[in-house]
Amino acid sequence: MKKVSMVLIFLFTSILSAEVIKADYKVEFGIIGEIGIANALLTKDEHSYVIDVELKATGLAKRLSGNRKEQHISKGHIENGMMVTDLYQVIKSHGSKLTNKVYRINHKTKTVTKEYKRWKNGKLTKESNTTMDYYSKDDLLTLYFNLDKKILDKKEAKSYTFKAVGAEKQGGRVDVVIPNKNEFDEYKDAVGENDNSWYARAIIYQNIFSSDKGELLLRIGNDGITEKAVLKDLIFFGDIRAIRL
Repeated sequence: MKKVSMVLIFLFTSILSAEVIKADYKVEFGIIGEIGIANALLTKDEHSYVIDVELKATGLAKRLSGNRKEQHISKGHIENGMMVTDLYQVIKSHGSKLTNKVYRINHKTKTVTKEYKRWKNGKLTKESNTTMDYYSKDDLLTLYFNLDKKILDKKEAKSYTFKAVGAEKQGGRVDVVIPNKNEFDEYKDAVGENDNSWYARAIIYQNIFSSDKGELLLRIGNDGITEKAVLKDLIFFGDIRAIRL
């Protein structure tokens, strides 16, 4: 379950109203089938927003991971029609262990601080406070939700580099690539085809991959919401699929 959280936090489902977006995704691996689910809720008005994403392992993955659960929370304000993060929190638990990370973004000083706490059997075992060496108006949740507005020409093959709070192992860097026509068949085979969709590839720099970087292939609906994603080349895992319900 730890290996797939980068996929799950990028995914949302159908728009219910102007203020609320509800999300339900299942995650599958090979012939094993479902290994996890994600439920998310975005609430916003013209001034502020809250995104709350809950992830949990299911079936065999639940037993092997010690009932792993994660919660990702993003809170912030609306600026020129885009969500701007003020706080990003990640809570993870499995077995007797619990961790809590809280990133606070100061847009006036352009600084990001991280408070980290870890517990085992209910006892606090580690605590630290850090100032990150990068700044961004986006966290990992808002970045992928804002992509529809950040990338205006979805058909033009082009590479983009963004910063996102929470992507600290890569110094905040997240690369997104719009494929060229010669690559369309690969994308359609991996994430399916829909005339109302557009395609993108996110480059994730994490050591969970068999190379020094991994690829997250995305099919995104014309409402800006990811419909299907495939995380490729995980060590021991192969490809993992996340599918909108």
